[in-house]
Amino acid sequence: MIGKLWTIVIDCPNPSELADFYGKLLSLARLEDTPEYVVLGTAAGTEFVAFQRVHDFRRPQWTVPDHPQQMHIDVKVADLDVAEPQVLALGATLLEGSDKPIGYRVYADPVGHPFCLVTPLD
Repeated sequence: MIGKLWTIVIDCPNPSELADFYGKLLSLARLEDTPEYVVLGTAAGTEFVAFQRVHDFRRPQWTVPDHPQQMHIDVKVADLDVAEPQVLALGATLLEGSDKPIGYRVYADPVGHPFCLVTPLD
């Protein structure tokens, strides 16, 4: 093993706002909070997700190479039909072309980063 995942860092125009969305989605607390950088994690010191301000941020566009994804997260859920209205209420958008297959659905966070809700394979 070379190393372990420490932090996922997501570029965005407003770290505080995007951290609110992911904090609720992933049940993570704010561990560090500045105007330029917010870190979410657990009390056990794991599952770090950070958000850094990018002043010339270009919103990703699903399947458009000129506007790349910039990151992608899979979020494991027990039931897609239960989780979907919850993420939509947080500000997510179901992406066009996500035909609601069994097992996963593709969404965008409030600034356009795609993420998937996935269900266990068993």
